[in-house]
Amino acid sequence: MRPQELNLLMVFDAIMTERSITRAANRLSMTQPAVSNAVSRMRVAWKDELFVKDGRNIQPTLHAQNLWNQVRAPLLSLTEAVDPKSFDPATAKRTFRVALNDIVVDMAWAELRCTFEKEAPGVNIHAVPYTIINTDQVLEDAEVDMVIGTTGVISNTFRAEYLFSPTYVCIMNHDHPLAKADLSLEEFAAADHLLVSLSGDITGYTDQVLLQHGLSRRVAVSVNHFSSVANLIKRSDLICVIPISAVAKEIIAGEISATKPPIELMPQQVSTIWHKRQDRDQGLIWLREHFKRIISRNVELETAQVMDSLCKNNPSMCEKSQK
Repeated sequence: MRPQELNLLMVFDAIMTERSITRAANRLSMTQPAVSNAVSRMRVAWKDELFVKDGRNIQPTLHAQNLWNQVRAPLLSLTEAVDPKSFDPATAKRTFRVALNDIVVDMAWAELRCTFEKEAPGVNIHAVPYTIINTDQVLEDAEVDMVIGTTGVISNTFRAEYLFSPTYVCIMNHDHPLAKADLSLEEFAAADHLLVSLSGDITGYTDQVLLQHGLSRRVAVSVNHFSSVANLIKRSDLICVIPISAVAKEIIAGEISATKPPIELMPQQVSTIWHKRQDRDQGLIWLREHFKRIISRNVELETAQVMDSLCKNNPSMCEKSQK
């Protein structure tokens, strides 16, 4: 292969990964006109339009997608073979894209940015919406470098590293009649519920457990992110089963009431998930280490603080936390 053809493939790979001429130029430390010129040469050499505009981004043609499926793994192998330790945080110019929910953004983003400012001033990190159902696709298509989310059964194509298992509480406003320690299963099922559904499905794990008891609930309101939950709870008669980390600040501050759900909820593990083609990606390894350090510590701290604050109102939760 002639050198200029290999150069075009490297530019092509960056554009396919970033879905943007501008972001690809930043990734390659090239000017935007230089990348655009390379695209023009690709179109002539490979006899295809390759990319079409889609708002501020671009979308690949079928020919471009098929070509990328064939060349991205060999390109990564070549890069690692030539320079397997190519990531130096102090000098790196790189953008990471991570699919995650707003709980993890609130938990990790500020501290992560402080770390970047000290250790990796040229590294960017962009949050991408996490919808549970699209994990495999966004990793397979390299739309993101990593997903932080729940892990069920994953294929051999992907890798996962455990971060934490959430603890659930049932929350409501202070004047709610169910704001008490001995919440019964029947009272719980009869209440109006708020559900956080990242996928849009209004049937959650709680419904599956209730069904096992011959009960069902009314999901009166659903939202697709966690940040609006506390305000909704404070201003309504809704109750909500939710991970502690989503409402830790409000519980500790005494703004909402929380109690133990009257059903056993087995939490799904939350992990970092990535494609196996990036197993040796030193930059991603570095990023995963920081996520694990920040998230693991913050989850442990927040959970301990919340459980301590709930001891006064729910002795059964207190006793469980001390075992």
